[in-house]
Amino acid sequence: MKILIDRDKCVCAGQCAQIAPVVFSQDERDGVVILLNETPPAEEHAAVRVAVGMCPAGVITIEA
Repeated sequence: MKILIDRDKCVCAGQCAQIAPVVFSQDERDGVVILLNETPPAEEHAAVRVAVGMCPAGVITIEA
């Protein structure tokens, strides 16, 4: 799994960071998503998929 994000379209809702904090965080200055690990371990894949589905702006993409 490889994760891509479009920071320019992020609406700073923060669901991704709450759901998968090992993979996502938020910039303290503006709240925009920060990708901590673009190739997370298998045990994080389920949480990442949930985060993708919960992102209101649809800025998270998964590549196989």
